[in-house]
Amino acid sequence: MTISAYVFDAYGTLFDVHAAAAKHAAVLGTTWERLSDLWRTKQLEYTWVESLMGRHPDFWAVTERALDHALGTVALRDPGLRAALLSAYRTLEAYSEVPDVLRTLKQRGARTAILSNGSPGMLDDAVQAAGIGDLLDAVISVEEVGIYKPDRRVYELVERHLGVPPHAVSFQSSNAWDAAGAGRFGFQVVWVNRAGRPREYADLPVTEVRNLSALLMLDT
Repeated sequence: MTISAYVFDAYGTLFDVHAAAAKHAAVLGTTWERLSDLWRTKQLEYTWVESLMGRHPDFWAVTERALDHALGTVALRDPGLRAALLSAYRTLEAYSEVPDVLRTLKQRGARTAILSNGSPGMLDDAVQAAGIGDLLDAVISVEEVGIYKPDRRVYELVERHLGVPPHAVSFQSSNAWDAAGAGRFGFQVVWVNRAGRPREYADLPVTEVRNLSALLMLDT
């Protein structure tokens, strides 16, 4: 099936969500990985719970609250460290293959975009830090509809911004739940399973890859 647009989740797919804690591993010591995992787990959990309750704090507020929970869990209550971790999260490192993949897709004539739970300011900071702004046709935030993924109203934003029907969109996410939501919506889905986790949502047709470089080899 011909693909006209490649749409990417941001956090965990283009940007390494563990880079902020890794940057301060010397201070965090052996707890850095546990803290980072807790931070990410609670960040996602809060988006789902808030959506189910009909509320929508923006993603930065959710990110701060999740970090506070993680720091409390590992018994670290250092305001300076908290501020440093949050600052690092604004400019997370992109995975090494990201610029080349986006550039190649653009050279092939495809449209490229981000579709993310992130607030516009967060996404602007991350895209600028990674130097990939000129490789994207759109950076789309859930703030336009006021609810988090995997609500279908979020995925509808792609056609609104790019003018491409769902069947002509390849959607890439490292989050299995996001891949499932996008697949149910009607996108062609690529699950970026960097950690080699067991397959989830086996009833949904998704293409599984270990990193985004593999995207260039797919017959789309």
